[in-house]
Parts: sequence; structure tokens; C-alpha cells
Amino acid sequence: MSLILLASFVFLLMPIFLLLYIRSYNRHKKNHVLEKQNMQQKFESEMLQTRVEVQDQTMQSIATELHDNVGQLLSLTTLTLNSINLNDEGKAKKKIDNSLALVNKSIKELRELAKLLHGEQLVENGIGHAIDQEINWLNKAGTYELKINNLLIDLQIASPNKDLIILRLLQEIINNIIKHAQATHIQLDSYLTDNVLHLRVVENGVGFNPEEIKLKKTGMGLNSIFKRIEMINGKLTLNSASGEGTSISIEVPYP
Repeated sequence: MSLILLASFVFLLMPIFLLLYIRSYNRHKKNHVLEKQNMQQKFESEMLQTRVEVQDQTMQSIATELHDNVGQLLSLTTLTLNSINLNDEGKAKKKIDNSLALVNKSIKELRELAKLLHGEQLVENGIGHAIDQEINWLNKAGTYELKINNLLIDLQIASPNKDLIILRLLQEIINNIIKHAQATHIQLDSYLTDNVLHLRVVENGVGFNPEEIKLKKTGMGLNSIFKRIEMINGKLTLNSASGEGTSISIEVPYP
């Protein structure tokens, strides 16, 4: 009799346990969906912030180029034209020819800037061209001895979201070099091998203690760099020491 009662009790409890299990499963499933939605929203927010930062950096480069290069060319053109003496036909012709050359050079520079304003030189043409554009800005400064090995120019594959983050990482690294490194030589290598994109930047500046910078969580934006590397499942290796310069290597599964 007791065995029958026990069996009946267990039989009655089974639906209750089943309902509790289903309820728990649905709760975990709902939490999982919400977590995925939050992660997606966070990723989209970070991507938007990255895009804005890239555009801000590009606009700063354009403003600098307009002021330092195009403005200088046009000022030189004005000076040359104002110095023309029409009574000396030979010298006047030479100065007019020089002025035309300066105007043509200014037009060429403005066309390059127009491409940037339309986003043609950001990531739309591939990460290789975007890297090349950043190096061109750096090269025009004439401050550094550059050694560039960019093998991504003719890359036939693309990953727009990753490309945007990689470009922003490079901009942050270059900005850190300009602001903090006191370097005279910069080497950049970029290439793709075994579905992994490699980006390596080495400079001969004053160097620093990476652990101290991480603890301070300020200054060189390393936390932001590491955060973005995690977003694209990448790996960052940083080597630096006081007086010995800095090397940063980035590896990203690609595309």
C-alpha cells in the first residue's frame, strides 16, 4: 500500500518538476536573448563611436592640409603673381608659368581632399588604401623617417566593420607616437597570411612602462585600444621600455 502511495506521489510531482524545469529554461533562454541584444547594441554603439572618431580624425587632417599645404601654395601663387613686372617679358612669362604650376598643384591637392570628404579613401577602397592614406598624412609632416611595407594595398577581400576599427587603432597608435614618443623613425608592416591580418608599428622613441600606463587608465588610450581589439577577436602584443622605443603588433582574424 505504501509503495502505491509513494508511486502516486512521485507521479503527481513529476508534472510540477517538469513545469519548473520549463519555466527555468524559458527564463534562461529569455536572459540569453536579452544578453545577445545588449551585446549587439553595445557593438553597434561602439561602431558608431569609432566611425565618428575616424571622421573627426580625417577632418582634422583635412584642416591641417588646407592650412599648411594648400594655403601655403595659394599664398605663394599670390606672391608670385604680385611680383610680375610686365615690362620684363621674359621674367614675367617665367613667373606666370610658375604660378600656373602652383595652381595646378593646389587643384590636385584639393581633389585628394575632396575624395576624403566623400569617404572614398577611408575603408570603402579597402584597409590597405586606408592605411596608405594615414601614412601619406604622416609623411607630409616631414618629421619622421618612415619605413613602410604595406602589402594590403591590393587585398581583394574586405570586412568593413573590422577595417574601420583597424583604421581607428592605427590612428590612435600614430597619435600616441606624435604626442608622446619623441620618435624620429617609424616602421610599419601590414600583411595578410593564413586568414590573419597583421599590423605592426615600431618606433624609436622614449618608450614607457606598459604596466604603469594600464594601471593609470589614462594618457595613451591603451584601454581603448585593447577594448577594440577584443571587439574584433584580435590579439595585441605591446613591447616597450624607457629609452628603448615601442613596438605594437596586432593580429586580427580576417575577413
